[in-house]
Amino acid sequence: MKNTFNPLQRLHFYAAIFIAPLLITLTISGIGYLFFPEVENNIYKSEFFGNSDVKSHQTLNDAVHQVERQYEGFFVSKVSILEEPYNKRITLSDMAGNQRYVFLDQNNQFVADQNAKHTYSNVMRSIHSSLFTENTIINYLVELTACWTIFMILSGTYLLIKKHLISNKSKALRWQKWHAITGVTIAIPVFILVLTGLPWSGFMGSKIAGMMDTNGDLGQGELSINPPKSDLNELPWATRKNKQPASSEKSSSGHHGNAAMPQTKLDHQISIDKVVEQAQKGGVEKPFSIVYPSDKHGTFIVSNTSNSGVTGLDVSPHKEQTLYFDQYSGKKLGSIKYDDYGIIAKWFTWGIPLHEGHLFGILNKIINLLVCIALLVAIGMGFVSWIKRTKNTVVKVPHRVKKPASLSLVSFLVILGLLMPLFGLSLILVLVIELILYFKDRKTKQ
Repeated sequence: MKNTFNPLQRLHFYAAIFIAPLLITLTISGIGYLFFPEVENNIYKSEFFGNSDVKSHQTLNDAVHQVERQYEGFFVSKVSILEEPYNKRITLSDMAGNQRYVFLDQNNQFVADQNAKHTYSNVMRSIHSSLFTENTIINYLVELTACWTIFMILSGTYLLIKKHLISNKSKALRWQKWHAITGVTIAIPVFILVLTGLPWSGFMGSKIAGMMDTNGDLGQGELSINPPKSDLNELPWATRKNKQPASSEKSSSGHHGNAAMPQTKLDHQISIDKVVEQAQKGGVEKPFSIVYPSDKHGTFIVSNTSNSGVTGLDVSPHKEQTLYFDQYSGKKLGSIKYDDYGIIAKWFTWGIPLHEGHLFGILNKIINLLVCIALLVAIGMGFVSWIKRTKNTVVKVPHRVKKPASLSLVSFLVILGLLMPLFGLSLILVLVIELILYFKDRKTKQ
């Protein structure tokens, strides 16, 4: 009789050993990020809500130019217009990729600034995505942890049912039983959290975005001709990689700037105050952000987004929209609204706020928090059950049954490997480890 239970049990064990430390880190950092708006509203009160000592009013356009003069080497990439009592936020970037935030009061006067890298939300986000390294390999390891978490959910459910743990009264299996029951109880919420976190992953996230770009029915249709080179970090996830329409170029021998840098002083460019006016006439309500054109052909990009990662900037998913304005005339060249999204774009537009805990207010945060705590408890009980089960034995790994793996198990692993390529590659590594252990045991017995 071919075997499913034993190899699945061993794989479940391997997964627990290899991913538990990183999964614990991701869960704790996720809890930290869950409440970033509440935390930042308290620790950054002066930046978010304070007033300048200067009481005179100036235009937003003058404020932008003043900020660029004040921060030499930096350029203004976007401006966020938030609902009162929040101050406006200007994002500055330099060619090395560093960012600063500058806050303006209701008179568009300077209030305070921040190093973007050191803000609470960005620190939590960086830990959660790459352990604060911004390293692609680490990001892939985080994604791999998510993939193995899906496997742990599915395999753990099978092992619970197959071993009849719920009805088992053995005291020796008490910790294992409650580990399994806790895991199954939160299986669906954890599965949803993992799936809704995939858009930000390095490998599968890029594949999802690529699939949306090539299939408008799944993602969003192509809007136009020339892709901009602006920093699109605060655009809605669904339209972040879109091509945008180009502005009608005016004949000019003036400053053209560097194509890699958003331009705030191009000849004949309308003021950002005019962009705000045109956007609000076009139905855009606060909060929204404006990204500057990246060159003389670019457009002003105005958006309402549900997943900005910025305190005070998010809207409900169905209110998402991205509008493109000619930088010389102020004419609206096109727009993409939530109803224009394809099925995948809509799924993640709702899924990301759910993952971040702000889709349906404080209840969303409480549910996510309870799921995270239960996950930590399940990991802890699994570790305790393993220690208790193996404290008097030499062998710490579930024993290997000398039967070939069942076709159903092989098919299951192949399907998961195809759906999650990083998981598939890691399975090869596990197979190598199994072969090494097998030949080592065989040599010892000889």
